[in-house]
Amino acid sequence: MNRSKIFDCITFFDNNFMFEIRYNILSQYVDYFVICESKFDHRGNKKEKNFIWKENFDKKKIKYLLIDSPFPTNTNIWENQAIQREELLNFINFAGQEDYIFFSDPDEIVRPELLENFKLDKKYGIFMQDCFNYKFNLFNPHESPWEGTRVAQKKNIKSIDYLRQKIKSKNLNYNFFRFDKEKNIQLFNDGGWHFNNILTPKEISLKLRTFAHSEFSKKEFSDEKIIENKINKKIDLFNRGHQYKTIQFDEKFPKYLLENKKNFKNYILF
Repeated sequence: MNRSKIFDCITFFDNNFMFEIRYNILSQYVDYFVICESKFDHRGNKKEKNFIWKENFDKKKIKYLLIDSPFPTNTNIWENQAIQREELLNFINFAGQEDYIFFSDPDEIVRPELLENFKLDKKYGIFMQDCFNYKFNLFNPHESPWEGTRVAQKKNIKSIDYLRQKIKSKNLNYNFFRFDKEKNIQLFNDGGWHFNNILTPKEISLKLRTFAHSEFSKKEFSDEKIIENKINKKIDLFNRGHQYKTIQFDEKFPKYLLENKKNFKNYILF
């Protein structure tokens, strides 16, 4: 019997830095990295193609799709996000029905050891991930564990957006008679890392001004100086009173980061 393949799927905006880290952490276990980039942001504004092919990338392993056409004019930001996500599924029509489709935001990375001989015992899976902000070891206890990467076999995927929006751990708390809530879900504790906003203030500002949460594009959130001040104070971008905590950069982190920490010294607190 053939082994089910692993497809690691993301939508992409501009974060080559994080994708290269993702690739190096997961490539030993992932059969295909599937990337969908659009020449338009979710607000419909034209953007440049940003994905960069690095020399060490295995081009047979990376499946890259660039959407040239604009989003429909009668859709909103969230619908455009869903449209881009569904292009991923259309793109991997060669995947088998038993293959595992993982979907993550680009900064959500599964603990690679969990992918060795991977088997999903339920219909859907959620990886509960430690959340870090601004620096690889600046821990965010307020949003940990983070419900990040989702997985299902291709035969069970209604849509990528359904996987992301409707497969949630809180579904397990509903009683048996809530048939509208999918409860056939496996939780993977210690399921990896959500490396959120491991970016410069300028890059965070651009992200806030272009991503789907338009309420955070206001100057009080997206101004570079304000962002820099919050990073220095180790506090939340969105004024929720969250204080972050520096933890030791040790074996709890991906082996690739530990072995190459000198290359990431600007994003590690010692």
